[in-house]
Amino acid sequence: MRTHDGLELHVRVEGPDDAPLTVVLSHCWTADHDAWRYQVRDLRAAFGHTIRIVTYDHRGHGSSERTSRETATIENLSRDLSDLIDRHAPRGDLVLAGHSIGGMTLMELAARRPELFAERVRGVCLVATSGGDLRTVTLGLPDLGDRGKDLIPYLLAFRAKRLSRRRRLKAPVTESVVVRRFLFGDEMRLRDHMLAVEALVNTPAESMTGFFEDLMRHDRLEPLGPALTGIPTIVLAGDRDALTPLSHARRLAAAIPGARLLISPGAGHMLPLERDRHVSAALEQLVADALAAQVPASPAELTASTTHP
Repeated sequence: MRTHDGLELHVRVEGPDDAPLTVVLSHCWTADHDAWRYQVRDLRAAFGHTIRIVTYDHRGHGSSERTSRETATIENLSRDLSDLIDRHAPRGDLVLAGHSIGGMTLMELAARRPELFAERVRGVCLVATSGGDLRTVTLGLPDLGDRGKDLIPYLLAFRAKRLSRRRRLKAPVTESVVVRRFLFGDEMRLRDHMLAVEALVNTPAESMTGFFEDLMRHDRLEPLGPALTGIPTIVLAGDRDALTPLSHARRLAAAIPGARLLISPGAGHMLPLERDRHVSAALEQLVADALAAQVPASPAELTASTTHP
């Protein structure tokens, strides 16, 4: 798919064109669509091909085209997602899930296209994400000030510029330490660790720095409540998350009327991988409820409703 400014995005679409409901999964910063691998598996097992599932790589991530540092913004991610929905899910109900910067993309999309949420969105899942104020997050490090925290993405960007992907994949020492220290909680499967490391290595330097700088400016909490009022919303968080701490999830859930907050003890930032069944179960519930709401009432139910309002 081509974006409004001419970049090509890598998109995967599974399920029939006439599916009554489409699930769109938006991944986190320095990852790719494969971070949702377990949720795609579980949704397919639960609902077969009665639903459509769309995953994709953000601009400047995975197999999508590189983006410049200046265009690596959440606003552009929301424009990309808006166009993706229009092209690959133009009809039917929607369940939207976003992890980290993917959740922030959903927040921006809600502000950009409130009519889409009012008319078609039947469920929202916000996974390990934040409505803003990320500049105050310490990453679990001693208070070294903004400069100390900012060194991490710029160090990774420097490695991306100086070393080839092949060399970094062969000896991803720095990337492995960052993934283990900042992305995962108490438990981490080796295959999930390597998936996160590979995605991090494959992220260009411009995406490291550009999106980091925009994340620090992210502030979408205030308008989120009105945009999601009446839409079933689940906020998922790990209590060991160093990037988007539990306090940010609590603020999100409090800002959205009726939102449910589900906490994974011992989990870090990579919930779709390290707590895959927890995330899948939340999505399955949103999808099941949305599909059930589509079933028309029987004549007997309509009569009963009319007789006993």
